[in-house]
Amino acid sequence: MSYPSDIIICEYCDSAYHRPQLARNQKATCQRCGGIIARHRMLSIDQALALSVTAALMMAVVCFVPVLFIRVQGQVHSATLLDASLALAQGPIGLMALTVAFATLTVPILQVSMMTWLFAFARKHQRAPGFRWQMRALEALRPWSMLEVFLLGALVSVVKLSGRLDVFPAVGLFALAALSMLIIGLAGRDLPLLWNDAR
Repeated sequence: MSYPSDIIICEYCDSAYHRPQLARNQKATCQRCGGIIARHRMLSIDQALALSVTAALMMAVVCFVPVLFIRVQGQVHSATLLDASLALAQGPIGLMALTVAFATLTVPILQVSMMTWLFAFARKHQRAPGFRWQMRALEALRPWSMLEVFLLGALVSVVKLSGRLDVFPAVGLFALAALSMLIIGLAGRDLPLLWNDAR
């Protein structure tokens, strides 16, 4: 069994430091480049796992529960995240539909699945099978996750269309907001700490 090293390496300039003991809300920065090299853990592994499972449930809600309701001439139409990609696929911009589906469906599903897998093993003080490549894959996927962009677009649509049509936010929109915050928080702050904790 291998234990976490007391040496940490700055990911920006490769400077090496002894791991500091941090109190709540403290962070350590690199003396050479100023990059953040360590943070105090805000969530326990159990809490992070619970939030990643919550994110998985939110992902299911976002895919299958309407994000918006639009009423036109007495008829009510609904739109889910999946409907947005399918609607684009029916037009002449099929490549755009693939891009939207990748950024708003495929990437978040991969992120949530891998985070849940990694936190589940971390709870047992183990490194999950495929730990290294999954951690690197999650870091590579972060710029491609566009849920918050879709959320902003949906909010703009509600405001812009409200003068012409009756547009109502649905449960899926709130689930989308919650999912965006969960993915940003877990992937950006708590997930990198698994490099130190997993054994």
